[in-house]
Amino acid sequence: MSESKKQRIEDSYDVVVIGAGNGGLAATAFLAKKGIKVLCLEQHNLPGGVATSFVRGRFEFETSLHEMASYGPESNKGSIRRMFEDKLKIDTKFVQVPEAFRLITTDPGEEMDVSMPFGVENFVDTIEKEVPGSKKSVENFFKVAEEIGEAFSYIGSMKGRPDQGVLLREHSNFLKTAAYSVTEVENALGIPEKAQKILNAYWAYLGLPMSRMNFTIFAAMTLTYAEIGGWVPTDRSHGYTTAIDAKIREFGGRIEYNTAVDKILVEEGKIIGVETSSGDKIQTNYVISNATQTVVYNQLIYPQSEVPEIAYKDVNARIHGLTGFVLYAGLDASAEELGLKDYGYFIMNNMDTDEIYDSWRKLQAPKGLACTVLNNAVPDCSPPGTCLLNITTLYRPEAWKDVKPEDYVDLKNKLAEELLTKFEKATGTSLRKHIEEIEIATPATFARYAKLYNGIFYGYEPESWDSMVPRLMNMGKDVYIEGLEFAGGFNRRLHGYSSALNDGVMSAQLILQKILQERDKA
Repeated sequence: MSESKKQRIEDSYDVVVIGAGNGGLAATAFLAKKGIKVLCLEQHNLPGGVATSFVRGRFEFETSLHEMASYGPESNKGSIRRMFEDKLKIDTKFVQVPEAFRLITTDPGEEMDVSMPFGVENFVDTIEKEVPGSKKSVENFFKVAEEIGEAFSYIGSMKGRPDQGVLLREHSNFLKTAAYSVTEVENALGIPEKAQKILNAYWAYLGLPMSRMNFTIFAAMTLTYAEIGGWVPTDRSHGYTTAIDAKIREFGGRIEYNTAVDKILVEEGKIIGVETSSGDKIQTNYVISNATQTVVYNQLIYPQSEVPEIAYKDVNARIHGLTGFVLYAGLDASAEELGLKDYGYFIMNNMDTDEIYDSWRKLQAPKGLACTVLNNAVPDCSPPGTCLLNITTLYRPEAWKDVKPEDYVDLKNKLAEELLTKFEKATGTSLRKHIEEIEIATPATFARYAKLYNGIFYGYEPESWDSMVPRLMNMGKDVYIEGLEFAGGFNRRLHGYSSALNDGVMSAQLILQKILQERDKA
């Protein structure tokens, strides 16, 4: 190790965290606060991964966050607000977005335009207004969702090792629905087709058609949004990620940027250290990786002979999720002037989620968009008389595999044009002459800047066999190299900001427990 490195990074740490994304930051902060000697190594020059922002001209754009569940108001704090305010005491502010969503479908005969409010009762009443006679069945959806939420709380309190008898006695509907898709359970509840289409608008946040998406996680997510709303940071995601960075340092932890981990060193099935791309070796017996299992087992474990066959089987059995394509626009007119009254828009050709999902396998005019106008939640997020618009569509990563470098720029501009046209037609707005700044992010962008595998930010797909329930129930049994844990959107709690943050804490708790047990033995 060079002298300059020795001054900055000591030769050994209790825990090394790879990556300062949401999961890695949360894990590092938790361990540092507990007095554990912890080092986080991040290959980028700033924290957060895609939980960040960037500036173009006089605009600061939110990179990827549409809204965060699990934050909540002061009177009903969600897990993330409790983490930020009560545990980490970070100095950052969140505000609730004004409505749950506006759903617009555009195919002839499928037209629909409905704005949904927060609050379970308001949510149910609005669907009843749109679909008379649906109220009882939608109420039953939320009742089952409440039972699922209670079951998750119980599993969490038992650190992933629940008493099967308690689950059977007190959380039977949780067990009954755990193996079924959203479509199967909603049909069993007798929810009318049109009511299902409205209720299912959040599907794009999980990126799997309702015929394959596990009901448990979708119901829990929808209930959380309905009960405590969607929330966004007033100073973009970069605000809270840098605030966590500051707390880590205050707690005595360390973060080093522009430092990539090239190898996770393993000997006889146990972690013994890490090696950076510059050749510096750091001793540790515990690694928490914010990098995916795919990357770790195939690229980082050294020597590769230390990767057991079961680890490869585990990874290969899973399906990588979706990647994104985003148009960021800074407009020289206010949202009010442009007639953009809502914060969040789901714009779909129709609500046949299998059809929309399949359309994302091809580089074609997108059939599904998720869009935000940040000013309608944070009025002063851009200069007076301006507003920020993000238009996002999704793709299967393999859709981009045959794109040639010489075709890349023309292709991304063509797709961006189609996104903008679709948004304008659906909302009845005219935006082109008001575009002051525009940026386009493709899967290549996310792969380049955030080092995401194939540009994927949607984790592994949450089908019922590989959803949150089996992942939680398998916790502790899926450790194939002693001392190695994973944190973030590809792990046990699925993708998304809230899930990644909570998962980081859970992984850190598991490592802390092992460290304390070792110290007790000593």
